[in-house]
Amino acid sequence: MEYTVQKLGKIAGISTRTLRYYDEIDILKPARINTSGYRIYGEVEVNRLQQILFYRELDMNLESIKDILSKASFNKVEALTEHRIKLLCKRERLDSLILNIDKSIALTEGRINMTDKEKFDGFKQKIVADNENMYGAEIRGKYGDEVVEKSNNKVKGMTKIQVEEATRLSAEIIDLLNEAFKTGDPAGVLAQKAADMHRLWLCIYWDKYTKEAHASIAQMYVDDERFTAYYDEKQPGIAKFLRDAVIVYTTDKK
Repeated sequence: MEYTVQKLGKIAGISTRTLRYYDEIDILKPARINTSGYRIYGEVEVNRLQQILFYRELDMNLESIKDILSKASFNKVEALTEHRIKLLCKRERLDSLILNIDKSIALTEGRINMTDKEKFDGFKQKIVADNENMYGAEIRGKYGDEVVEKSNNKVKGMTKIQVEEATRLSAEIIDLLNEAFKTGDPAGVLAQKAADMHRLWLCIYWDKYTKEAHASIAQMYVDDERFTAYYDEKQPGIAKFLRDAVIVYTTDKK
């Protein structure tokens, strides 16, 4: 079946302006332009739009979506399976936060008691779900489901202090890396301090630390554009610099 911009926008629940913008940036081109000048979309375009909207629901930017859909290795069945897993994680996170809010309301009204641990359960679930949404498939493929589940369970069991420590360390690592980057020396004192802090941060989440795994995940920061974008947000080249610093750290560490 074929659709005009208006008809496709209506069944997809998006504006015609959005569809025209997708055409302009070459993420979703119409199958053809008819003699009246209308954009016409067929089954291929409908399926591509569905994939775009799935990725948008997972808060992925259009440039990244375009790159994924344009790859020759893109597999629709695998993509849909991954979407399902990530959406289930997102639903679990939202359900956990809603339950947390309901309990907090009941606590405020004096109807229940709530432990300090329960007050933070929803937020810890969010950490797990966000990690699964962003990196779950890659991490599970690299380290296996058992390792990932152990890490997730460790996060869910974290105390308020541990959550705050993880957040603090993450910010300090980025700040220190930016300072170390100015030296241009991944083997320098600042860079090695950042690598050691990175190890401490990983140990909050990991069930077991090994220098081989540390070096491997640092390499993934360079290989995976999403990790690279995170570290390079303020200073391009930080992800590679961290990788190099960790290689030195894990090689020399006794």
